[in-house]
Amino acid sequence: MLPAMGSLFAELARRASAGARREVETYAREIPEFGRLDADPRARAEALEYAVWLRRRTLELSPDNDELTDADLGFIASMGESRAQAGVSPESRQRVLRLHTALMLREINEATDAQRGGGADELLRMMGWFAPQGERGIAAYCAGFATGLRRLLPYGEQVALLARSLLAGDPVAAELARGVGMEVPERCVVTVIRVPDRGPAGEGDLEGEAEALAKTYQVPVVWCAGACAEGEGGDGDGGELIALVPAGAGGPPGPDAVPHLVSDLVRDFAAALGRPCAAGTAAAPRSELSDALDRARRISRAAPLRRAPAWPGPHTWADVFVELAVADAPSVDDRLRAVARRLAPGPDLVATLDAYYRHDMNRPNAAAALNVHPRTLDYRLRRVRELTGIAPASTHGVRVLSSVVSRQLSGAWH
Repeated sequence: MLPAMGSLFAELARRASAGARREVETYAREIPEFGRLDADPRARAEALEYAVWLRRRTLELSPDNDELTDADLGFIASMGESRAQAGVSPESRQRVLRLHTALMLREINEATDAQRGGGADELLRMMGWFAPQGERGIAAYCAGFATGLRRLLPYGEQVALLARSLLAGDPVAAELARGVGMEVPERCVVTVIRVPDRGPAGEGDLEGEAEALAKTYQVPVVWCAGACAEGEGGDGDGGELIALVPAGAGGPPGPDAVPHLVSDLVRDFAAALGRPCAAGTAAAPRSELSDALDRARRISRAAPLRRAPAWPGPHTWADVFVELAVADAPSVDDRLRAVARRLAPGPDLVATLDAYYRHDMNRPNAAAALNVHPRTLDYRLRRVRELTGIAPASTHGVRVLSSVVSRQLSGAWH
């Protein structure tokens, strides 16, 4: 039963068909996947019927603050499923939900203005109903949308979509996680493994490797190639693997601690890759994963590129905070790069300094890692001092030369 004439609810009922048409026209105009509505009368009629139904159901339930029924939620879910199977992307689904909410609020405001300030009690009732029932409707729509995607996408693509949805804060993530048998933790360690180049022709499928890691570790993993991962300062010819691991997945306590599962996962990927790569991690609550991705990405770009098995694992902010500061100070970076140029004439001087500092300036251990005699190591360290005027074992040398090594090995100056 629709409300009696003369009320705000009656004014909204009078405008329902026009509002529904405006909504469908807005979708067709602003969302690419809905552009077909202009050429497909059946699809347009279905979208219009749903928009009218939703408005009329709102006006039937909101006067008495009645909840959407299970049948209502089932119908809403069926529309979400239908649109997923019709090829509507998750990004467009988000735009649909935002546009629908904005247009409904606009209609309520217009109807209130037409009442010339009257119907304040009805407006409060309407808005009091709209928020909680709107959330229930959105949840049902997302659940149906996820069901549609599961019927359309193979496992690997579902996991990749789950990872992207979590990073974007998309509410459909919870339904996608259920579909692949994963949990959505309250806090995650976002890990970015940077691969700077495409590698040799015929190299294994890295999307397939991402899927294998997802199955082994039961966490969302996605491979982003080339421009997908490029961003600011990215590597257009390579890509990055992104994994989201529950923050409590084992490991020592502390804000910069890396869970054991993260270390195992990135080492498995590095071994399978067989080429130099670098990893960065950053932890955050679920609502801040996008910021954590930015931090992990910056850390991965500051970290040295290394090849398994001599790969130290993922880096945190604490490991590369000097390099991050240098990257943000071009004048300092230029001075360090000038020091790196002075090392060019020497034999393997950057690799020598890298081993020297990674072994805490222990000469026998560094020489063994380089597979050279300790006297050869001493010769190379003297050569560093001759070329740069900086003693590698001095406090100044540790500060400057270790930063030079990290920046050189990260590929930042290529």
